[in-house]
Amino acid sequence: MALFDFLKPNKGNFGLVLDIGTEFIKALIFEIKGDEAEILGVARVRQKLTEMRGGVVLDIEGVIKNSQEAIARAEEMAKATATQVIVGIAGELVKGTTTTVHYSRAKAKEKITYAELRNIVDKVQRRAFDKVRESLSFETGHAEIDVKLVNAAIVDVKIDGYRVTNPLGFQGKDVSVSVFNAFAPIVHLGALQTITEELGLDLIAIAAEPYAVAKAVGLDDSLDFSAIFMDLGGGTTDIAVVRNGGLEGTKMIAIGGRSFTKRLSQNLSISFEMAEEMKISYSNGFLEGKSAGRVKKAFLPDCKVWLSGVELTLEEFSDDLLPSRILLCGGASALPEIKYILETDDWYKRLAFAKKPTIEFIHTEDVARIKDLTRRLQNPQDITPMALANTALDFTGPENIVDGILNKVVKSLRE
Repeated sequence: MALFDFLKPNKGNFGLVLDIGTEFIKALIFEIKGDEAEILGVARVRQKLTEMRGGVVLDIEGVIKNSQEAIARAEEMAKATATQVIVGIAGELVKGTTTTVHYSRAKAKEKITYAELRNIVDKVQRRAFDKVRESLSFETGHAEIDVKLVNAAIVDVKIDGYRVTNPLGFQGKDVSVSVFNAFAPIVHLGALQTITEELGLDLIAIAAEPYAVAKAVGLDDSLDFSAIFMDLGGGTTDIAVVRNGGLEGTKMIAIGGRSFTKRLSQNLSISFEMAEEMKISYSNGFLEGKSAGRVKKAFLPDCKVWLSGVELTLEEFSDDLLPSRILLCGGASALPEIKYILETDDWYKRLAFAKKPTIEFIHTEDVARIKDLTRRLQNPQDITPMALANTALDFTGPENIVDGILNKVVKSLRE
């Protein structure tokens, strides 16, 4: 069943994406057209240093004010309003991982029924729910009761090693189901819910941004798709690893664009605002000669620290060969040193890569099922809000049988 009211007859077909980032709040107004979403209005409003840190809201009133401005500007461009919203969540308090559970059927020759499939998914999700919640509680210091599920998705189902999309009616002995879960402390989720309530919006979903990006760019493309996604935002770098069409998990590095701006501010003894402007000019290729050299010299040490964080993070995914393709997005990925250090350093030799990884940028046209009619979305930082718009399409069509079962299981766990 579709969750968005805008799909009902005689309703405006408009929805809203709110990407509450550390550096910017980004708002998109979109319209559903068949199996695609058309972007009609976009806006970005810069956040103050005291309002966000590492993807975490510090000043709810300040973020609400910025959100109001971004939404108003996007609606003015779109010549339309929207009350139903999808909000992205990322940063240091979000943990996402995929849990795989193998189930051996006693009667392999009998066809899998709905009741049996519901029982299998229930076992998988309960085990994943407890495991991930306990892990995040340990890492963040929050009590388990204060950690909540953000979103869940089945990423892989196999019967006797054969991948299927709908197991009903199949025979077989061994069934494996892989479920991706993203969790966050309730204090973080509560802040986002408060913001949308104060804005008078109907919150349809809070989506884990690394999952949204991976799904919009790769997961729907091919069962053989493999890549490492790196989303470099203002406060953090979110990493997602996809192997053979399945998202294995997401991790975070507490280094983003603001870290580089602060370094430049300190090295050149200039204000943060001036350093930010210089960083943007440098990223866009507008600085030359000695000025460009000074900026590059300032950034390289932090890039090496960032790369060390990437290494440590990817070690956690090294049970099998890592994908030899790295896809970059996010505003901070525009820094030339990021791609340079990934391509020139021999860091990959210390990890489970079969060969040197290729480094590519995700382009806005790579985001599936999204058309940008504004022609304003052209930068790496625009990928995430577009990917969040892509997730809206999951609420509009007929529900996949396996996803439907998972949704029922998740609902029972939350009650």
